[in-house]
Order: sequence, then C-alpha cells, then structure tokens
Amino acid sequence: MTDDPLKRIGMATPIFGFSHCRDVVAAVSKAGGVGVYGAGLHSDDQIAIDLKWIEDQIGDLPYGIDLLMPSKYVGSESGGLSGAQAKAAIPAEVTAFLDDMMVRYDVPEETGDEPEDEFLALGGQRYSAAQARGILDLAFASKAKLLVSALGVPPADVIDQAHARGMVVAALAGRVKHALSHVAAGVDIVIAQSYEAGGHTGEIGGMVLTPLIVDAVAPVPVLAAGGIADGRQMAAALALGAKGVWCGSVWLPTGESDLLPVVKRRLVDAAAEDTQRTRAMTGKPSRLLKTAWVTEWERPDTPDPLPNPLHAVAIGSYVSRIEKAAASPHATAQSGAGALAPTAAGQVIGLISEETSCRQVMVEMMTGCVDAVASVQDLLEAQ
Repeated sequence: MTDDPLKRIGMATPIFGFSHCRDVVAAVSKAGGVGVYGAGLHSDDQIAIDLKWIEDQIGDLPYGIDLLMPSKYVGSESGGLSGAQAKAAIPAEVTAFLDDMMVRYDVPEETGDEPEDEFLALGGQRYSAAQARGILDLAFASKAKLLVSALGVPPADVIDQAHARGMVVAALAGRVKHALSHVAAGVDIVIAQSYEAGGHTGEIGGMVLTPLIVDAVAPVPVLAAGGIADGRQMAAALALGAKGVWCGSVWLPTGESDLLPVVKRRLVDAAAEDTQRTRAMTGKPSRLLKTAWVTEWERPDTPDPLPNPLHAVAIGSYVSRIEKAAASPHATAQSGAGALAPTAAGQVIGLISEETSCRQVMVEMMTGCVDAVASVQDLLEAQ
C-alpha cells in the first residue's frame, strides 16, 4: 500500500468536489475528480439511499463522505442535547422574530402535523458523536475512500476505524493551529479553508493560509479550499504548495445541482460582494449568499444568532417552510420566500455567469490550469 493518501484515494485529477447533492458528487467522480458527499444535513435514511445511488452510478471510482465532528457546542459536556432539550432552550424572542419574519415575507405555514423525528427536531444538524453515529456507520459500510471532518478534529476512535477500513481521513482547517491539531490526531490530509470560502470559514485569505498550512504540516498533503472556481486559481493553489483543490460553490449553479431554481438564478447574477460572513445559518460564522435572510439577522434590532446547535434547531422548521415556498415556479428573488431562501456560497460566485455542467467545470478547470502554468512559464522564459 502506498504511503501517499491521495494515491490511496485513487485521485485521477487534483480536484475534490464537495456537495450536499448526490448528483453533483457522482458527476464529479465520473468526470475524473473526487466527489465528496456532504452527509451532515441529511437523515440517516436519506444518506443510505444516496450512498447506494452514488455507488451504483460511479462503480469503483473514488468518492468521499463529509460530516461535522466539533468538540465544543451547547450540550457537549453531556454528550449532546436531545431535540426536546434543544427546543426548550430556544428563547421566546427568537421564535417571535422568526414568526414575524414569516408573516412579513408571506411564507405559508406547512400543513399537517410535524413528524416525530429526532433529526428534524435537531434542526437537521448533528454535532455529538452519538448523533453522528448513524452517518459514521453508513460511511464505514460504504465504498467511500475518504472521510472528512468539516468542523472539528475527528475523534481518535473515528480515525482508527476509518484507517482499519482503508479509508483516508481529512479535515478542514482555517488556522495553522487547527491544522496542527488535525495532524496530531492522525489526519491524513489537511484542507486549508480560507476566508473566501462558502460555509463555515475563518478569517485568513487563501494566498496566505495555504502556504502557512503547507509549511506547518509538511509532509502531510494539503488541499486548498476557498476562492477556487477556475484553472487560474487552481494553478495558483498548486504553486502555493497544495496537492489539490477542494471546491464547493462552483457546483451550485450546475445542471446537476438540486439547488432551488430561484437561488440558482440569483447565484448566476451575483457579484463577489454579494456574499457575507454571518452567523445567520448555524450560529457559527459562515459565508452565505446575501439574501433577505442574512439582512434580517444582521439588523441591529433583531435577536443575536444562537450558539450551535441551538440556532439550527431554532430555524430548522422555518427554513423548511421557506424552501418549500421558494420551490414554486413563480418564486422570485425580489419578494416572499424567494427573497429569503438562504444558501452557503463563496466569493467565487462572482466568476460564474451561466449554468453549466459538472463535467464542463472539470474540463475547464484542468485546461485552464495547464494554460495558466504555460503562460507563467512563457513569461519567465521571456525575461
């Protein structure tokens, strides 16, 4: 067995494509990359269905599974809150604010009784080891070559179990100290996620963060994440010492993406400055498309976002209502649920001006990277 974790994964091109959408994951792997399925926002039943579907689509091609494994959150000292405990901890003023928002944006109430489901009661996010056990069991039973912690240092027993099954373990880091903690725990690959990235992200830009982490954890391989949507940025990341790139936002407007049509249209029309780092989605700083949802939470007269996982619990049913209403073919980004619909997105959306396909993204990134390297070489040889 090779000591190179990237070779153990079976990476054909140095592009890792993260998505919560199974169609994107499969398309990236089939196009020569490594699709990575974001499992943290799905129920165990849905994960089982999606993993089987992905494996049926890609055969023996490599793919990965990503989930949240933070060590600090509300209730961490007791192993995590139950759905009932978390709901009881939501301040009345937050619920009143959300109820008022639904009225002001004319978001209809959902019909029928709310299902008795612990996953839904927790806002669709799981933080404790017990809550994530279903995801891990499914991951360890799958053909996935890669297990990724999007938030937090993977616990020792998780790393041991992954390694025992021949899986490579990776983790995202927004600071050097986080990267060093990952390596000390036994992580095989560090993903340097910069300020430009969508979702949970830190405060250091990629041109600084990537070489800092590359130098700090050498010889452990590093992937660069954040601000990467074309071949020029990929070439820059490789020049900074990264062994590959981790991309998320670039897949959002693709034909394979299951993103709401109204949000896709908004992303294609957006500029780089149309995203904002905010606590409006999970209670932790993350970069979102700047919709009315973000604007409402950032107002000085509204409640502060709650610490995780309480914020996800508080907003879970409301976001579900918004997404169902925004799925209407008549929804627009100017009013109602379409104006609110929240989604994580990085600053690279400013480079995306049309809907395309995952394969086309892969082809353009690879050819663009080769062209960028050749251009730099020509420039240097001309001196």
